[in-house]
Order: sequence, then C-alpha cells, then structure tokens
Amino acid sequence: MMNFQAILDLDKAHIWHPYSAFNADAPVYPVASASGVRIELADGRQLIDGMSSWWCAIHGYNHPALNQALEDQLKKMSHVMFGGLTHAPAAELAELLVTLTPEPLQSVFFADSGSVSVEVAMKMAIQYWNAKGLAAKQTFLTIRNGYHGDTFGAMSVCDPVNGIHSLFNATLAQQYFVDAPRCQFGEACTESDIAPFEEQLQQANGQIAAVILEPVVQGAGGMRFYSADYLRRVRTLCDRYNVLLILDEIATGFGRTGRMFACEHAPVDPDILCVGKALTGGYLSLAATLATLEVSATISNAEPGVFMHGPTFMANPLACAAGVASLKLLMASPWQQAVSQIEQQLEKGLDGCRQYDGVADVRVLGAIGVVELVEPVDMAIVQPMLVDAGVWLRPFGRLLYIMPPYIITPADLQVLITAVTDVVVYLSTRHDASS
Repeated sequence: MMNFQAILDLDKAHIWHPYSAFNADAPVYPVASASGVRIELADGRQLIDGMSSWWCAIHGYNHPALNQALEDQLKKMSHVMFGGLTHAPAAELAELLVTLTPEPLQSVFFADSGSVSVEVAMKMAIQYWNAKGLAAKQTFLTIRNGYHGDTFGAMSVCDPVNGIHSLFNATLAQQYFVDAPRCQFGEACTESDIAPFEEQLQQANGQIAAVILEPVVQGAGGMRFYSADYLRRVRTLCDRYNVLLILDEIATGFGRTGRMFACEHAPVDPDILCVGKALTGGYLSLAATLATLEVSATISNAEPGVFMHGPTFMANPLACAAGVASLKLLMASPWQQAVSQIEQQLEKGLDGCRQYDGVADVRVLGAIGVVELVEPVDMAIVQPMLVDAGVWLRPFGRLLYIMPPYIITPADLQVLITAVTDVVVYLSTRHDASS
C-alpha cells in the first residue's frame, strides 16, 4: 500500500483535479477510507464530512445495505449494454423513480452523470418541438446565477457572466437569460419579479423550446434560495406561452431541501426532470432524465422515430442496483425528521455569524447551511484551517456552506458549525484589519 507521501507525489506528477491548475501547489489530502460521516486520511487523521461528497453521499459512507446491494449484483453482472437488452435493477429503479417523482413523469432515460442528464433534457425538448412541426424552437430560457453542469449544452444555460464558464461563451449556443428573482424563499413573488421572465417569453416565444431552472435552490451558481411562488408563476407562464419546463433537481432531489424534490415546495410538475448526485447514495455515477408521456410519445411517434441519445454505460447494472438500494433506504428512514433537525441546528448554530462585518448573509433551507462572505474565500488559508479543525468542507467563491449526510449526529454537526464560525471570525478579523 502506498504511503501518504507517495500518493501525493504521484498525484502532483500526473493528476488534474476539478477546477484546478495541473501540478498546482494547492493542498490535496489523500484518503485511506471513509465510514459513516467520517473520512480517514492516509496519515490517520479523521475528518467529519460536511459536503456529502459534493452532495451525493446522503447516507454517509460504507453503508452495509448499499455495500450488500453491490456485492449481490456483482455476482450476477457488473455491466451489460442497454441497447436491445434490459435488466431487473434498471426496471426496479425506473419504477421507484416514477413513484417518487411528480405523477405526470412516466418515462425514464438513464444517463451517466448530472451534466449528461441536462444534455438529454435539452435534446428531448428540441426533438419534441421538431416532432410537433415547430423546428424553430431550438433555444432555452433560464435565470442568471444558475448552474447546470460542465458539458457544452449544460454550460450554455449556466450564468454567462458570473458563472464559471464565461471563457467558452463565444463557442456556446446562445440562450436567453433574465435576472434571478429577488424574492427569497418564503416570500411571495411580485409582478416586478416575474415581469422580465414573461417579457422574454413574449419576445422570443417562437424560438424557445423550454425553460430550465434549478427549483428553489440555485446550487453552484451561488447557493441562492428563491421564492417557491416564483417557480409556480413560471410554470403558469410556460403553459401560457407553449414552452416546456425542465427542472434540474440534480442537487436538490431526494430530500435535501426538506421535500423529496424541491419542486414540491411550489408545488409544480415539470415536463422534464433531471436527477443525479444522491441517486445512488454517492456510490456510483448515475443520473436520469424523466419526461411526461406527452413528451416521450411525441418524440417516439415522429421522424426519426427514436430519441437520439445512447450512452455506452447507460443503466449500468451496478449503478442501478446502488440506486435501488439507496432509494429504498431513504424511503425506509425518517429522513424528513433528520433533515428538519439538521435545518433547525444550522439555523441556530450559524445565526451568530450574522454579527460579523465580513458576512454578507446567512441562509438555511433543509440540510443546506450557507454563510456568504463579503470577500472571496482564500482557499490556501481556509482549507488547511478546516482540515486542522477535523472537518471536510469545500468553500467556493464567497461561500462557506454545509450540506452534510442526513445521518449526521447533532454533536458532529456542531463540530462543522463551530469550524465555519471560527473561519468567519478569523476572516472577519483580517477584513477589519485591512479596512
């Protein structure tokens, strides 16, 4: 087994990490194992995970039920192509997804990752209108501050100015954007909030295939929480102006906001829904795009008579088995109570951060706690601080945030809250000293 330094040396020599420079000096931490809510580093240190491994490990790590599901499936087959073949894990997972998601969604297309599920949704929308004889409907409308993935179609509906993909703007398909709503979660949507959205639908109605939104919570685009009433008004406008509604629940799905899906806060039913991340409990990469029978039947009954997408590892049996086990585990657990308790503790614990001059806002929804700072986080300083405090959190931009596994105990959550508060105090002191 490689030791701590050997792993670091090989990593630095050959591996390119997400959103990083190759051969960068930024610290990385070799992991030896993970169990429950703890990540054990190769040097023996243990960290309480406050990120759910980018929001997917909702049951924690090394869960016996998920381990057993993969062991059982591995004895049968690890993979088989999905063209012309099917298997029990895919059928069972599709049934679970149709049962859990809004009732109109009856068709399930399995994809490799969240970004790919967005690509699939966008292609579905374009192919749907082409089947309807409205081939000019090729573009998409969304709100600023959104994030939908890193592939080219997904990038085109991410924020074009403040997002992370502005470098590619000249290459990306040009979409329609309106300002993100100012009405916050829990507030009513005013006419001034929704008016720009309707104006854009009026002006470009013949070109817009679908609206795409992250319902209620904008994730990597800024961790913004907006009015559920705004989402309800958007659904009404989509119906009025004859465009499809795609909801991206990759980050918010499977209980993260306190509802099984964030669109239930409105409540609204999308025409197309994207899910991923927590779908397999963080065990394997898998996503899905669900559509109404109107969408799937329209595409299937027109030229060329098929939907034009087909990943090699579509509906991988191992991943589908993990998905079935994860969803069954979630449904059998008191997840609503767990998320509610996390929400209450985050609200109480992070509230004290509001008093510091370096803090712009503190907000909590479900198992999401966000401290927005005035200045960007200096990762070279803050990441080692957090590791030294015994926690794994990964701030970005001006945001310190906690999205823990649902199984976290109050004591472990308090350690995360204390670590965030300590960073806020430290950064605020530096901010005051430089003012």
